[in-house]
Amino acid sequence: MPLDRREFFRAGAAGAALALTSPRLFALDTPAVARMKSFTLLNSNENAYGMPDKVRATALEALGYGNRYPDREVDDLVDAIAALHKVKREQVVVGCGSTEILRMSADAFARPVLVMADPTFEAIGQYARVNDSEIVKLPLRSDYAHQLDQTPKKPFLSYVCNPNNPTATLTPRKEIEAAIAALPADGYMLVDEAYHHFAVGAPEYSSFLDQPVEHPRVIVARTFSKIYGMAGIRLGYAVGAPETMARLRRTQLQDNVNMIAALCGLTALEDTAGTQAMAARIRHDREEFLAQAKKRNLSTLPCYTNFVMMKTGKPVRDLIAYFKAQKIAIGRPFPPMLDHARISLGTPDEMKAFWSAWDKMPEKLAEFVGPEPKYRLS
Repeated sequence: MPLDRREFFRAGAAGAALALTSPRLFALDTPAVARMKSFTLLNSNENAYGMPDKVRATALEALGYGNRYPDREVDDLVDAIAALHKVKREQVVVGCGSTEILRMSADAFARPVLVMADPTFEAIGQYARVNDSEIVKLPLRSDYAHQLDQTPKKPFLSYVCNPNNPTATLTPRKEIEAAIAALPADGYMLVDEAYHHFAVGAPEYSSFLDQPVEHPRVIVARTFSKIYGMAGIRLGYAVGAPETMARLRRTQLQDNVNMIAALCGLTALEDTAGTQAMAARIRHDREEFLAQAKKRNLSTLPCYTNFVMMKTGKPVRDLIAYFKAQKIAIGRPFPPMLDHARISLGTPDEMKAFWSAWDKMPEKLAEFVGPEPKYRLS
């Protein structure tokens, strides 16, 4: 039975009390939790501060309804997203993280060809490969922007991650607009704005949701994993033309958004002040990181995200092994940029630990090279 939101927040105190007394919630002793506690995690572009306070409180309360299917709650979330971006509800599709949006897009539109940058976030390429799609990888330009002027001669999906992961760089809005205007009748573009909140105000950047283009074959993806600190809860969404979203929706997993994600998402969208404060805090951390890198004569790429891509002059696999020995996890290798390291921004104390380890780094790292670590996509 659908929940009334007022009823939810009235009854939520009981759920929160139950959560606070549950030994399994606050005394977890799994190997994964032990690793999170023992390592400084600067490897997956997560929000090191966690969920904003209001979202965290909602998560605890929502546990009391984890036994219910989130029918109306997901409808409410879709309505809230539609209201935020001033679109109709049929123009919104929600997903289990934005990675499900990428998977749905690959299933619906990347046959027979997916066009993507090299390097960029790889997940959509893996999904397209499962479908036997041809994958066209275009090297980033010398300014680390996407190449957008090469159009296949057969139906395709062009994936544009902006700001781009792993480089943290931007492709100018006017260039993406030109590529959209040139889309043929059998071409689609997916603009991934996972890091949007960290790029607001940057020259040549504006969101395709905040300033939309009227084009039926453009899909814009957002995630709750970054600014809202909900990477472990999994929630994302796409916005596009109704007919395009109808095709996307046909590939959607049933009940793909859980109760906790739906209710946390609603709170996150309502908490404008908390979102702005979080973005300001992380931008400040980014400026501090860039200042510390400059102090050490380290070269960094232009940065508009919650991570920094830095030229180290060292083989990145050796660097990963060294930091792992210091109980610090940094970003995985991103060919062909194998002398660069992607460092996710942590809390001030975590960044002090990172720079302390950096300053103690020996000239030769070969002694730290061990078994190839396992890398996750993020």
